[in-house]
Amino acid sequence: MKLYQKELKLPPFGRGFHLVTEHIVRSMPEILQIQVGMLQVFLKHTSASLSINENADAGVRADFESHFNKMVPEDAPYFVHNYEGPDDMPAHIKASLLGASVQIPITNGKLNLGLWQGIYLCEHRNKASGRYVVITAFGE
Repeated sequence: MKLYQKELKLPPFGRGFHLVTEHIVRSMPEILQIQVGMLQVFLKHTSASLSINENADAGVRADFESHFNKMVPEDAPYFVHNYEGPDDMPAHIKASLLGASVQIPITNGKLNLGLWQGIYLCEHRNKASGRYVVITAFGE
């Protein structure tokens, strides 16, 4: 079995849902050497998340941001953890709802995503420097 792992710093993104599939694929050319396997992407942060969803219509990403902001509003009077600003605790909740990792099959040296699927970095903070992901590819 082949096993590859690296850490990647993604560029800074503003708050919202951003496609990062190409960043991931470009950073791990070893995927080409795997015929059957898996790619695991783990985000090393508690106020952002990863997801797989629509990669064609940017309106989907905008709708996600709007819905999440209604679902988990800033400045809720019951939030105790607010040391880093009004977006801090909502960012932690949103990150827990979506999760810190995604897994994608590798088939014939390519990610086996659906036609309209892409990997999202879901940035839940108003201002964030680049986020770090650990990318692990393994298989035969």
